[in-house]
Formats: sequence, C-alpha cells, structure tokens
Amino acid sequence: MQPMTETPAPQVHRPDPAPSRLKYRIERLMLTPLFRLALRVGLPALIGFGATSWYFSYEDHRTAVLDAIAGIRNQIETRPEFMVNLMAIDGASPGVSEDIREILPIDFPVSSFDLDLGLMQGAIVGLDAVESARLRIRQGGVLQIDVTERVPVALWRLRGELELLDDSGARVRPAMARSDYPELPVIAGKGADDFVAEAVELVQAAAPLAGRLRGLERIGERRWDVVLDRGQRLMLPETGAVRALERAIAMDQAVDMLSRDIAAVDLRLPRRPTLRLNGEAIGEYWRIKAMETGENQ
Repeated sequence: MQPMTETPAPQVHRPDPAPSRLKYRIERLMLTPLFRLALRVGLPALIGFGATSWYFSYEDHRTAVLDAIAGIRNQIETRPEFMVNLMAIDGASPGVSEDIREILPIDFPVSSFDLDLGLMQGAIVGLDAVESARLRIRQGGVLQIDVTERVPVALWRLRGELELLDDSGARVRPAMARSDYPELPVIAGKGADDFVAEAVELVQAAAPLAGRLRGLERIGERRWDVVLDRGQRLMLPETGAVRALERAIAMDQAVDMLSRDIAAVDLRLPRRPTLRLNGEAIGEYWRIKAMETGENQ
C-alpha cells in the first residue's frame, strides 16, 4: 500500500487592516487642529474671496453695487425724522446772529447727516464776539445754536481806532465812537490788551476819582499811567500799581493834592513820590523862593 499524502490547506487572502500610507497621512492631518480650522474657515473664506474678487473685477458690477448702496443711504438720510428745517440761535445779539447766519449759509431743508456740527462750531467760535457755542439737532428738525458772547469791559485805543475788549483781552468788536460806551473805561498804548484785568482793577481802585478819570495808558509795555482831566497823570510803578494808586488817592484826600497846579505825580519810587508842576506853577514857585531868599531885592 502506498502511504497517504496530506493535501495542503488552501490559502485565504485576508485584507491588511493597516491603512495605506496616503490614508494614514490624511488621517494624521485631520487630527491636527490647525488643519481642521483651515478646512472649516480658511477654505470657505478663500473661495468667497475669490468669488467676490471675480465679481467685482467687472466695472458694471462695481457700479451697480455702489449705486445700490448710495440709494439705500439716501433713502435713510432723507427720512423726515432726519431732516433739519430751520435754525434757532439763542444767547446772541442781533448783530452776532446775523454774522452766524452769514457764515453758515445752510439751504434748508437739509439732512442732519450732511451737517458737520464740529466744523460749524469752529466757524462760530471764530467770530470775535463769541466766547463759546454749542450746537445740537433739536427734536422737530431744528438746528439749535446756543451762544455765549464776550462781555466788553474796556475800550482799547490804538493808532486812532477803538476796540472793545473783554476781561481776557480778547477783541469783541470795533467801536465807532467813545460816546457809544460811556460806562466803559478807556485804555491806550501798545500791549494794553494783555493787561485788561489789571486795568479794570485800577479803574475800580480809582473810584474816588471817577469824575476826573479819562483813562489808562500803557507806557513802554511795562506800566500804567492814570490819565485825569486837565492833563494830570498818576505815573504808577511796574509792580504794586493798585497799592500805589490807593496811596495817591489817600494823599489827595488828605491835602487836596490833585486840585493844585500839578502836571503829574510820579509814584514809580514807592518811598519817594515826586510832584511835577506845570510851567506857570514852576514860575510861581521860583518867584516865591526868590522872595524868601531876598534875591529879587
């Protein structure tokens, strides 16, 4: 008998469970947070940017979009609740109100979106007579302008012209005549506008001489002279001018000094005030002096 031979078992081909190299790399990329973010956000954004760029590369498309935006904006801005129909000015004198309306030539009705309130405020404050201004759109389509005017406290005479000044020395407006403002003191001289507050203080201190006071003159841009009627002057020092003026007034009240034939009282040296006599008074003084010494005998 021949020995029995074993028949080999058939081979079974099972798929390899390990992924391919490409699939493995893709799966590894999908596990990366940055790659997933790029797929979810970056790729759609890139596609959208490309599509938008392609669309707007045509002139007709750009024009159509801009016209549509302008039309929508115009519809919104011209709605009745956004329209301004008139202007109201409070706190300003008639002349200043006319100046404001002249520098703001607004053609009503106008949309509030077309009004640059900041630029308009700057133009109003640029007027000499205006200290401050506040602008707002009031309910009912009213452009409300609240104005604070400068208050003139002195008349400044320079090179034959008169200017009204406020307490800070800012110009308010020109003055046509001194008689139009009899209640305001007159100051003169170059640089006087920089010391208006001091001038007002001096005028207040000179209240006992109010009937004779003609004004103040700035001398050499350093100090003041108080000008009285009959051409008399009180020459004040650079510092302590108010105190020196008060001393001069006390001297006048004590000995009736300013009623005499005196041209000026020099107070620039506080410890040694000097009197300057007029020409006739000087001649009379020397005549009396000669009589006392016997020189005319």
